[in-house]
Amino acid sequence: MARRALCLIVNPSAGRGRAERLLPAVEAALRARSLPFRVARTDSLDHARELARETLDRGEIAVGMGGDGLLGAIAGELRGTDGVLGVLPGGRGNDFARKLGIGTDPELACEVLFAGREHTIDVADAGGRTYLGIASAGIDSDVQHIALATRVPLGAMIYVYATLRALGNWRHARWEVVVDGERHAYVGYAAAVANSGMYGGGMRFAPQAELDDGLLDVVLTRACSKPRFLLTLPKVFKGTHVDSPDITFLRAREVEIHVDRPFPVYADGDPIAALPVTIKVVPRALKVLVP
Repeated sequence: MARRALCLIVNPSAGRGRAERLLPAVEAALRARSLPFRVARTDSLDHARELARETLDRGEIAVGMGGDGLLGAIAGELRGTDGVLGVLPGGRGNDFARKLGIGTDPELACEVLFAGREHTIDVADAGGRTYLGIASAGIDSDVQHIALATRVPLGAMIYVYATLRALGNWRHARWEVVVDGERHAYVGYAAAVANSGMYGGGMRFAPQAELDDGLLDVVLTRACSKPRFLLTLPKVFKGTHVDSPDITFLRAREVEIHVDRPFPVYADGDPIAALPVTIKVVPRALKVLVP
């Protein structure tokens, strides 16, 4: 059972308004369990960070209800403290909730706030910014840009749609990725550094990634034909792409990414850094409620 009062930090626009629409049912579910809570709506990640710091001062559990970017912003304020993160999936992808075994229904996730246990996990730091899922650049940057700009209500399938569009104009980049001091140079699509291993609404991009092993999973996607790249895409949802000769999987505590042209680095659905960037694991830094 939750040991403290809850503060629901809600992004009303998450999931094209999904969080706001489902909030009344969540409030009813919390009242049914006699959980004390208050609701704080936020309109920016900076405001969410401010609210997260406020929960620390008040001794509350900070419950993020929105997308993975909101959760990453809250986690950045809670990491290394006695603060606890609760998760109510309210965005499009909800990949962190999937990884924790919470699922994608925020009303059902209220049971985790009631009866869940605290578990301490790793977070990743990209140039001073905290993230929970996967930081990536390259064609993934183009995909995220298209997904964020698209107004078509496709749900999690927006990432498949955006990938198809991004691929049309793609040209390969030259990468240099330094993994715990070991240099990897290649031509290809992308470089990614995973904490949770999931992104894009259920894609198991780094299926071996664990949240509490003190390591980051590095995924390097090398050059291949566009048709071959497309044939690999469906396999990512099941994690069966690991046998592809075009993809290299590594593990590390620290990763440097360099590339021959500018890409924004996206993580948890939001731009968090520019290249070059150094990404480090912060082991056992965050307490989170899990089933």
